[in-house]
Amino acid sequence: QVQLVESGGGLVQAGGSLRLSCAAFGRTPARYHMGWFRQSPGKERESVAAVTSGGTWFWYADSVKGRTTISRDLANNTIDLQMNALKPDDTAVYYCAAGTGYDYLRGIYSPSYWGQGTQVTVSS
Repeated sequence: QVQLVESGGGLVQAGGSLRLSCAAFGRTPARYHMGWFRQSPGKERESVAAVTSGGTWFWYADSVKGRTTISRDLANNTIDLQMNALKPDDTAVYYCAAGTGYDYLRGIYSPSYWGQGTQVTVSS
């Protein structure tokens, strides 16, 4: 079992920045690929960014590419999501996720573990 605990999020004006963090606890979290998903009302949950278990490969959704950076601290089993130039369309609940499935088209797929979610609201 792996527990994922998120922090960060909040309210920011369009054009601003936010940093989300996720700490993984439990049984060998370092073996899992990790990433962030988001879900806004009436929409399906979508993958935003991902990083492989070794911290070598990164994946970003087209909607955030160039504005967002995911990073992984292997020693502390944490990942961060730095989001810049935020837009109202980025408003959503953001979820940290971990799993063993990863490919270059989708990032993480079928994650095994989820965090509780943190709200990001971008005002126009």
